[in-house]
Amino acid sequence: MSLFDRQKIVLLTTFLLMVLSLRNALYPAEQWLQHTPTVLMLLGLLWSTGNARLSPIAFSCAISFIALHIIGARWIYSNVPYDAWWESLTGSSLSKQFDWQRNHYDRLVHFASGCFGVPVAFDWLKQTWDASHPKVSLPKRWGWFLSLCVVMAVGAAYEVLEWQIAMLFSPDQAEAYNGQQGDLWDAQKDLCLAGIGGLAAIGIHWIWSEMRRD
Repeated sequence: MSLFDRQKIVLLTTFLLMVLSLRNALYPAEQWLQHTPTVLMLLGLLWSTGNARLSPIAFSCAISFIALHIIGARWIYSNVPYDAWWESLTGSSLSKQFDWQRNHYDRLVHFASGCFGVPVAFDWLKQTWDASHPKVSLPKRWGWFLSLCVVMAVGAAYEVLEWQIAMLFSPDQAEAYNGQQGDLWDAQKDLCLAGIGGLAAIGIHWIWSEMRRD
């Protein structure tokens, strides 16, 4: 079985996971809205298996991010019971330990959008560059910098989309989708975390490259 056949099986499994997450939906209308980007991401990855052909690392990053999003969509982010899960495992509460006043699952996913998104963007940029400049390799420094720019641009566009949803939907529907939880600086913090996640991915790649060189 080829690599791309295995990737298609993983895509099918992830799609089935999304479908199963809709069973006995806690927030039916909001969950369907949350899964609009899920379907778009899965279709993009399906296209990539036959065209762009992401590397195994980039593909794994994309699938990991989608899995995190599916969990968030199940509880519309603001209500993901990670605290209860952690308490059942360790007997302690994260919210009490760190004095958290809100659900921070959305913060994790925005960090992951940078950490997992940068390798995907780098792969795409490298393939686009190689197709246009077959004799000159894309400098890694520029590749990672532009990858971070792509991730931040996508994140900013998504925050604008959330703003439009807040303007068009009722306040309850907008809050259920956006998950601001009363934080006026939610968009800025989300973008900041995406940037930190992207820088973390670049740092991990640099350390890994140096270890391989040794």
